[in-house]
Amino acid sequence: MDAILEFLGRIPWWLWIIVVLVVIAIRDIFQRKHTIVRNFPIVGHFRYFLEGIGPELRQYLVANNREELPFNRIERGWVYASSKNENNYEGFGTDRDIYAHQHIFVNNAMLPFKIEKDHPNAIDKTFLPCAKVMGAYNKRRKPYRPASIINVSAMSFGSLSAKAIESLNKGIKIAHAYHNTGEGGLSPYHSNGGDVVFHFGTGYFGVRSDDGNFSMDKMKKLVKDNPFIRAIEVKLSQGAKPGKGGVLPGEKITQEIADIRGVEVGKTVLSPPNHKAFSTIPEMVNFIEAIAEETGLPVGIKAAIGKLGQWEELADIMLETGKGPDFITVDGGEGGTGAAPPSFADHVSLPWVYGFGDLYKLFKDKGLTERIVFIGSGKLGFPAKAAMAFAMGADCINVAREAMMSIGCIQAQVCDTNRCPTGIATQSKWLQRGIDITLKSERLAQYFKTFRKELIEIAHAAGYEHPCQFTMDDIDVNVDDHNLSEDLSRTYHYHKTKVPFISMQHLKDCEYLGGQLNSN
Repeated sequence: MDAILEFLGRIPWWLWIIVVLVVIAIRDIFQRKHTIVRNFPIVGHFRYFLEGIGPELRQYLVANNREELPFNRIERGWVYASSKNENNYEGFGTDRDIYAHQHIFVNNAMLPFKIEKDHPNAIDKTFLPCAKVMGAYNKRRKPYRPASIINVSAMSFGSLSAKAIESLNKGIKIAHAYHNTGEGGLSPYHSNGGDVVFHFGTGYFGVRSDDGNFSMDKMKKLVKDNPFIRAIEVKLSQGAKPGKGGVLPGEKITQEIADIRGVEVGKTVLSPPNHKAFSTIPEMVNFIEAIAEETGLPVGIKAAIGKLGQWEELADIMLETGKGPDFITVDGGEGGTGAAPPSFADHVSLPWVYGFGDLYKLFKDKGLTERIVFIGSGKLGFPAKAAMAFAMGADCINVAREAMMSIGCIQAQVCDTNRCPTGIATQSKWLQRGIDITLKSERLAQYFKTFRKELIEIAHAAGYEHPCQFTMDDIDVNVDDHNLSEDLSRTYHYHKTKVPFISMQHLKDCEYLGGQLNSN
């Protein structure tokens, strides 16, 4: 044995390297999984290495400031700077191609709106509540006016980590916004006192009976035990994968997730494409009314938009019966935090501007827009895009990925792998340890405040007190090379219904104002 060790010890280090390379080369030649490696032993591995780090190389070294998708470097940088309360200005003019297709122009007034000394925005430059009240038309027992026009979109605990959800929830409390739970149920991390919109889909997680159906008793108990739930949202579809169900593998179902979602530990759970509680539009309306009657809360629906036939049926029923959803969240087909096959994310359902425009026009033609709060969701977390959304008829916007970026998301695009390096979209305790909840919640709140401040300033520049006063003629968008820009009314062929608005002070004094701002 000593002789063998002595012999091995005499072998120089470079010869060991050669031996290892020879072993790898032999292995490469006889393996059948990778053609490149088999044909080019050893060096073929560099191809897969470079492919693996390709996204990082393009993101940090190759792509220019305006080139990346879904969010380019300038957009991400604006969110990061805004959330840190740093300088988010740019100097020496814009580097954006302002003649590009879909570029947005806001038509400013000759004289901007003047703020008086006692105006709410003279006291708080970030005060910007929704101009409409959810549930007011249908006379729900507990109407709700969101205290912020920007809020956190539906992202479940399970899709996001516990620390990420808690950071978002504590942040919306500071910013007086609301937090949509996503369809994974109400977790302890959603329960820090800020306003919550409880969201559920076909899996009925959190309000699920033992046989997998919807349980009204559990819904009533959930609302009673958690008074910070201010509205309920029924998911029909989402932009990332409309019409496609989901699977929660049994190995991911811990005791904590099982308790929150109302399922069994270790048992795979299916979220089918269709609801069991209803299968027709009239049944859906009755379902909405039943929940609203039992809970007293405003009830709305969320969907990505494609065909309009069933939406027209819903509008006709609302006209005939005076019943229906209190709010509609329109999700863009651009996709979002939900992992989905490229065939769905890239092609199924319309982008937000097209889908929202089609739906709003339908409801406007029926004379229904004044009774519904319209919520936009689909890369609208930037003031100019939000101005366009308000001009088209949106009353609030929900943000998901922009909110994630405010708490540290770097757009690594590995949300579906459980290896998110920032600890946001993973259940790994080790990766989550990098999240400082106190710091990140402040950053989410600061992003919301900066967003609202800049949107107010854009509205004032256009001569308005509130973004709800934007009209389709206030926004131009580039459409083609022959007539470079058209106002929105000519682009999408409708005019927005005028939103009833008295003043910011009137909104501030509203008895239904959320976000812990109501002093009545």
